[in-house]
Amino acid sequence: MSSLSVKSRTQPKHGKFENPDVTARGERRADVALESLRTLWFNTGTLCNLTCVDCYIESSPTNDRLVYLSRAEVADFLAEIEDRALPVREVGFTGGEPFMNPDILGMLEDALSRGHDVLVLTNAMRPMMKCADGLTALNDQWPGKLTIRVSLDHYAKPLHELSRGAHSWDKTIAGLRWLRDEGFNIDVAGRTCWNESDAQLRTGFARLFAQEKLAVDARDPVHLTLFPEMDADADVPEITDSCWGILGVDPSSMMCASSRMVIKRKGAATPVVAPCTLLPYEESLEMGATLADAAGAVKLNHPHCAKFCVLGGGSCSG
Repeated sequence: MSSLSVKSRTQPKHGKFENPDVTARGERRADVALESLRTLWFNTGTLCNLTCVDCYIESSPTNDRLVYLSRAEVADFLAEIEDRALPVREVGFTGGEPFMNPDILGMLEDALSRGHDVLVLTNAMRPMMKCADGLTALNDQWPGKLTIRVSLDHYAKPLHELSRGAHSWDKTIAGLRWLRDEGFNIDVAGRTCWNESDAQLRTGFARLFAQEKLAVDARDPVHLTLFPEMDADADVPEITDSCWGILGVDPSSMMCASSRMVIKRKGAATPVVAPCTLLPYEESLEMGATLADAAGAVKLNHPHCAKFCVLGGGSCSG
């Protein structure tokens, strides 16, 4: 999964984020309408080759709370996009580690063959390299349509490995070099928990990209995404209708105004649609089994809605 982290997965004990319609102070809770579905995410499963500190989705070699999506299940949603002429321009694959899903190359092929731009989030380690031949073939067949976003928590090895574990840096850098040499579009995702300013982080990453001859513009917030940190136990303010004007934030800039994510829970017969990539375990926020079911507004009834999106300005999409 991309470099998002969270210190806890439990709802805070402040009397907040309990009623989907009103805040703890009795004010009308803000919601976000789906203006147009431009990005559809697929969580390919929560299994990962790493167990990272503070991974917001708790991915690990043993966490299968979200099970592998199949190629056929993904194809059903891609067909719905086509059948309903939805304006999806980007299809994203996240996890867990997407390249551990045995159907990943087929899923990518199906999305690319339907004309979508495709984004894959990965740690660029062994699971990706086991798919090297198939990835190269896809990139050759659909040049410029496939982007690999690599999680690199910091531009310096010691801090990256503080989260990802010993020996993770060299393997990820090797994966980045392979992607560079094979001509892939590369994005990078980092974290902002290092007591460095945005400018300092971007300068540090720029030095690394220059050193590694990576064609990644560290000044561009899409090509180098620096994710805000999340803490579900923090006492964050609830977002009301009036907050948009007070904060000067346009609700159409929120992720859930333009994206949804498909997940499949362990033991479930079919996948369901979640409002965004940040809330995979919140069953109360499930939106239905089809994209048509998920076309309604999203009520911002979770701390991540406030901390990451509204106040942090974060987004997993380009």
